[in-house]
Amino acid sequence: MAPDLVIEVSRGDFALVTVFLGGGAAWLTGRSIASTWRSYRQVLVYALLLGCVVRFFHFALFEGTLLSLHYFVTDTAFLAAVSTLGFRAERARQMATRYGWIYRQSGPFGWLAGGAGKAPGDSV
Repeated sequence: MAPDLVIEVSRGDFALVTVFLGGGAAWLTGRSIASTWRSYRQVLVYALLLGCVVRFFHFALFEGTLLSLHYFVTDTAFLAAVSTLGFRAERARQMATRYGWIYRQSGPFGWLAGGAGKAPGDSV
């Protein structure tokens, strides 16, 4: 049987450690970095560190490979994506809340120019 390209351990172990624990930590990390107005680069640094932690958990708890570049990159890419979503969600909320006279929230991850009193089609 060919090796799985994404999951080294069982699907349940992957869901528990990478998706639930790692993804939750990544979401909260992205939100906390945005809430303190730090730069996006720190999201990537912390996602890299979380990737190391997730690989260690796979190794220590489920007999996965500790020093596997392929699975480290896979886990870290997932964690970077989730932490980016958390960062963008919090930053969009901040921009609409704190600068409501300039911006309004556009979906869960973005904001548009136009204060709270303006409709999208209104002219100036």
